Amino acid sequence: MASGRRISEGKTKPSGASAYDIILASIEEGELRPGSWLREADLAARLGLSRTPVREALKQLEAEGVIEHRPHQGSVVAQLDYGATVELYFLREILEGAAARLAAIHATDTEIEILRQMVEEDRNLLDQPEELTRRNKLFHQRVYRASRNRFLIRALDNMRTTMVLGTTLERGARTTTATAIEDHGNLIDAIASRNPDAAEEVARSHVRGAFKVRLARQAF
Repeated sequence: MASGRRISEGKTKPSGASAYDIILASIEEGELRPGSWLREADLAARLGLSRTPVREALKQLEAEGVIEHRPHQGSVVAQLDYGATVELYFLREILEGAAARLAAIHATDTEIEILRQMVEEDRNLLDQPEELTRRNKLFHQRVYRASRNRFLIRALDNMRTTMVLGTTLERGARTTTATAIEDHGNLIDAIASRNPDAAEEVARSHVRGAFKVRLARQAF
C-alpha cells in the first residue's frame, strides 16, 4: 500500500517501486483526483526520475484498475461509476467475510491479543482521523493475514488498492468512526471465541455499513 509520500514533495530519485508508492499515495491523499491526467514526462520531472520507472509504475497501476490508458491521449486516474462501486463492495463483503471466518479458525492467541490492543488504543484516537485511517488499514491487513490463505490475502490487497479511488472522494470525511471501532471490537470477540459464523457476519455487516456511508457521501 501507499507509503504516504506525495509527488509534490520533490525530487529524491526513488526506485521504480517507490514511484508506484508515491503515485498511489498521491491518488489516495487527493493530490491526484479521479479524472486527473498522468503524463509520464511531467511525473518523471516532478519525481526526479527517468521515464522508465514512471512508465512501469503506471503500467502496474493500470493492471490494478487504478488508472486507465486512453489511446492517443495517455493515462488518467480512474473514476468509479455507480456500477463499479456496487461491484467492488459486493466483492469486498465476500472476501472480508471469508478472511474473518478463516481468522476465527487460524489466528494465534498472540495475533488476537495484538488486534484487541489495537481496538482499545483506537478508542482513544477519535480526534486523530489521519492516524486512525492508517491504523484502520493495518487492522484489516492483520485480520487478512490471520486467515492463512495466501490467495485470499492477495485478492484483498489488490481490492484495497482499487479502494483508494473512493477515499479521494471522501477526503473530508475519511475517518474511522466510533461505530467502526465497535465493529472491530465485535469482530475480535468473534475471532477470539473461535466462532467462524459470527466473525464472517460481523465482517460482512461492517462492509455493508461502509457501503451505505459511501453511497450517502458520493454523487455519481
